[in-house]
Amino acid sequence: MLRPITCLASALAMLFAASQASAGQPAGVQSSVLVKSEASWEGTSYAAYPAGAPELSVIKITIPANTSLAWHKHPMPNAAYVLSGELTVETQDGKQRKVLGQGEALAEMVERHHRGTSGATPTELIVFYAGSKDMPLSVPVPE
Repeated sequence: MLRPITCLASALAMLFAASQASAGQPAGVQSSVLVKSEASWEGTSYAAYPAGAPELSVIKITIPANTSLAWHKHPMPNAAYVLSGELTVETQDGKQRKVLGQGEALAEMVERHHRGTSGATPTELIVFYAGSKDMPLSVPVPE
C-alpha cells in the first residue's frame, strides 16, 4: 500500500522541481538534458572530482574528415557534444566502441585510454572539462 503513495510523492516532487526550473523564464524558453551520468559512456563509474581549486574549460575541437586523434586519457570528468559530423570513440583495448552523430552528447572516460575518429566529413565538438587549476585536459599515451 505504501508503494503507490511513494510513487505518487516522487512524481509530484519531480513535477514541482521541473516547474521551479522553468519558473521566471520567458515564454518559449526550452531546455533538455543532453547527458547526465554517474559513469562514462563505457560504464566506468566516476570516482570523484579532482582536488584543488576548480577550473572549468569549454573547448571547441574541429577534427578533419577521416582523422583519428592520438590515444589519450583524461584526468578529470568531461562531456562532449557533437555540433556537426560524426565521431567514433573507442577504447584502446578495442573492446568498446560508440558512434555519435550531430546533436548527441557523451560522458567521457576518465583515466582510461581512448581516441576519437571523425567520419567522411569534418567533425566539430564542444567539450566541457571539470578539472582543477593547471591540470592538463588530456594526457597522451606514452610511446
